[in-house]
Amino acid sequence: MSKPVRVRFAPSPTGPLHIGGVRTALYNYLFARKNNGKFILRIEDTDQSRYVEGAEDYILNSLKWCGFDLDEGPNVGGDFGPYRQSERKEIYKEYVQKLLDSGNAYYAFDTEEELEEMRKKMKEAGHPSPQYNNITRSNMKNSLSLSKEDVQSRINNGDKYVVRANIPRNEVVKFEDKIRGWVSFNTNFLDDKVLYKSDGMPTYHLANVVDDYLMNISHVIRGEEWLPSAPLHVLLYKFLGLEEFVPVYCHLPLILNPEGKGKLSKRDGDRLGFPVFPLEWKDSKQEISISGYKESGFLPEAFVNMLAFLGWNPGDSKEIFSIKDLINTFSLERVNKSGARYNFQKMLWYNQQYLRSKTDEELVFMAKDFISKSDITHDDKYILKATSIIKERITFAHDILSEGAFLFFPPQSYDEKTVRKKWNSESILHVNSLIEKIKLVNDFNAVNVEKMFHEYLKANEVGFGKVMPALRLAITGLGMGPSMFLIMELLGKKEVLSRLDNALLNIVNG
Repeated sequence: MSKPVRVRFAPSPTGPLHIGGVRTALYNYLFARKNNGKFILRIEDTDQSRYVEGAEDYILNSLKWCGFDLDEGPNVGGDFGPYRQSERKEIYKEYVQKLLDSGNAYYAFDTEEELEEMRKKMKEAGHPSPQYNNITRSNMKNSLSLSKEDVQSRINNGDKYVVRANIPRNEVVKFEDKIRGWVSFNTNFLDDKVLYKSDGMPTYHLANVVDDYLMNISHVIRGEEWLPSAPLHVLLYKFLGLEEFVPVYCHLPLILNPEGKGKLSKRDGDRLGFPVFPLEWKDSKQEISISGYKESGFLPEAFVNMLAFLGWNPGDSKEIFSIKDLINTFSLERVNKSGARYNFQKMLWYNQQYLRSKTDEELVFMAKDFISKSDITHDDKYILKATSIIKERITFAHDILSEGAFLFFPPQSYDEKTVRKKWNSESILHVNSLIEKIKLVNDFNAVNVEKMFHEYLKANEVGFGKVMPALRLAITGLGMGPSMFLIMELLGKKEVLSRLDNALLNIVNG
């Protein structure tokens, strides 16, 4: 019988959560929900030197905004807590001692200067990547090279030390990755990683393995940057006599920058003008704020839908998936091995699709803060109708104001290209003639205005393209847009006539 599915998302509170981290959380969440499992948040804050105030709250708020409800975690509790590694220090001590007692770990007393000297000598000897390993350890100050008496004396004197993994020589570590298949590493290429630091805190490697074991984690779903660490983690399970508890490893592909040349970074976002964080991040030290997807106007469901496709596909052409659909469809078997190129234009497309599924009332509510700060004086009924007209052309809710500005204010300028091509003596005559026809429309609605317009075209034996662009230009200032008849109905006869008169006075075809 397979054990119950329990997965964890285990970020470090060292800054804002990158969208790569959000995608990792998403895949863990989908897998848990698909398999009636548990989704756990564990805060890996063993590196206190990199701890950033506010980062944990940011992580929690980001997950909440995305709709990833937690089964266990720092803020919800659970039977396997504490869920912050800094609160589990006493637990790790027990396992460090087990490793020391079994000879699978050892004390190392080397100073930073001594470590640097070792690296320097190795490089001079032609080793481009010097390591503290089964070759170099014999020349260093550790419990494998020093006498027991010397080691004990150093400990008694309070000398600083770390505990390192005793990686065996010339062994093969082999495990099956759910995404990548069988993976093997020769231990000769592994270094003796620090497991326990001089400040009394474990490193990621030890804490990760101990917590995954104690929290009954069944699957470790994480980024491929952790793949080189996996053999050490497998070895630690072996060293601790816990081989039967090794979780199923699943290393996710990288999210690549838009050019496909490296991992997506904040620098890429700054360079190309898109967010890389889910929420706004306020850096108190640098006194700067970095906008996130939420503040940029993205809907969480659009953001999540897009992220799901960065490394996974459903096996068909369907692209719009609710979170429920994603849960039902998701499988690790359809996660790609290769990196997924980020496409901001696709992200915009997703947001457009989700916006179009919203009611006009919902869109106005979403844009209420922007509307309240604008100079718009129209009533709610008018704004709703305007939203209905512009809805298919907006990417964000606040675009109601920018893309639909002509619905609220007369044009202050006119599209130069349309002026050059469509505003001429012939079109001016048509606009003048249409002014008189518009005055005669009694019930001024889209149906009647359209009927009048087509009757005019027929009576004058003139094509649509000879008249409509000039009419649109005069009323909206634009060369293209939504139905002019709906626009004219919304604006009303008085406003339409006023705008036509202004256009005749102000548009100059150079």
